[in-house]
This record gives sequence, structure tokens and C-alpha cells, in this order.
Amino acid sequence: MTDAEMLGRLIADAQRVAIFTGAGISTESGIPDFRSPGGVWSRMKPIYFQEFVGDETKRREAWNRAFSGVAGWVGAAPNAGHMAVARLVAEGKASAVITQNVDNLHQAAGVPVEQVIELHGNASYAGCLDCGLRHELDALKAEFLKTDIPPTCRDCGGIVKVATVSFGQPMPPEMMRRAEEETLACDLFLVLGSSLLVYPAAGFPVMAKRNGARLAIVNRDETELDSFADLVINQEIGPLMNAVMASVLPN
Repeated sequence: MTDAEMLGRLIADAQRVAIFTGAGISTESGIPDFRSPGGVWSRMKPIYFQEFVGDETKRREAWNRAFSGVAGWVGAAPNAGHMAVARLVAEGKASAVITQNVDNLHQAAGVPVEQVIELHGNASYAGCLDCGLRHELDALKAEFLKTDIPPTCRDCGGIVKVATVSFGQPMPPEMMRRAEEETLACDLFLVLGSSLLVYPAAGFPVMAKRNGARLAIVNRDETELDSFADLVINQEIGPLMNAVMASVLPN
């Protein structure tokens, strides 16, 4: 039996799949990952949340990065992996997508916003740190490029930040709660493209397995949880998921 057939069998047998995605599903769309050689953090030093809040110079640097696209987090198109995930959600096989990514590609592939649980936020818009008001990046860009002054909230005057979770910033409690609910409700936990090194997010596969779910890990490289999983596949996600979908949902 091929890898695709084995994963397809697990998905077909499951009643409720929780899908957990990391940077590896988006590298096939040209989105760089964070930690590998040549990744984002090997090319630029991260700006910690406390630095952003406390230092206007750091805020200016962060906004220059955001508007120059130097990090490369947004602007790509979904690939076959994202489309397969969207189809599993649309068919009711997967209840939600728990993602460490900030690139908005699951939504772009057609997964309803309410079924994407973004543990690390979203780089396609911004929010006020004080009142929470959403700000669209296009509306902020022209003024920033003209004045070089970091944006402030149009309602309350508070600090505005791209809606990603920075180093040192608390994880969003509502997203963590929803991710735990989905993890405990599933009978198959499917990891697509995560190194499973970043906690607390990487604790969800362990939680699912200990709760009785099957665990499948698809990642280019080995992970520390491979020995814990029911199935491990070290392949590119897009081609694999195309083959899986052909067997699980042939129409």
C-alpha cells in the first residue's frame, strides 16, 4: 500500500478530522518558513512584542517590513495542499483547520473564516492593541509611506500592529480554547507541514493521541513526535494530498 493509500484509509475511516498545518504546507506556494536555513529569521532578527510596544523606532521598522513585503508572508496563491484541506472541510470530513501560519492561504483556498483557527494570527490585516479594531493594510500604507509615522487607531488612538502573534506576545486565548476543543473532539489528527517544535501549539497532537485519536504526520523532515504517530510520511504535501484526495473523494 502506498503512503497516499495509507493516509487515505485513515481519513476515510475517520468520523471527524482535525487538520493542523505549519509552514511546510505553504512553502510550496513560495511562502518562506521561519527557522530553517534561508528562512525568515535567518535573514532578519525578529522584533519582540515588548520592543514593538515600547519603542517607536521598532514599530517603524516593523511597519517598513510589513509594507515592503520583505518577510514574504502574504501575496501568494494557495497550492494543492491548501485546496485538498479546503475540500476535506467542504465535504464535512474535517471540522476545522488549526494553523500556525499567518498567510491567509486556507481562507483563500475556500475554508470558511470561522473554521480556520489561527494560533499565530494573520499577516493580511492589522488590529488595535487597545480596542481591537481591525485595520486594513492598504488603508494604512499610503499614510505611513508619506509620513514615516507608525499607524495609530482611527477610533481610540492606540497602537496598531499587524495581526500576527509576535515573540513575547501572549497566545490568543480564544484560538487556543477552540483548538483544544477540536483536538479533543477528533478521531484523526492530521499534521501537514509542521516541525512540531513550537509550543504550546505542538502539544495538540500529543493531546489528540492521548485522547484516543489516530495521529498522522506529513512533513518534509522528521519530527520529534514521529515515534508517537500512527503514520509518518516524509513527502511534499501538495502531490501527496492530490493522490490522497483521488482515493478519498474521487469525484
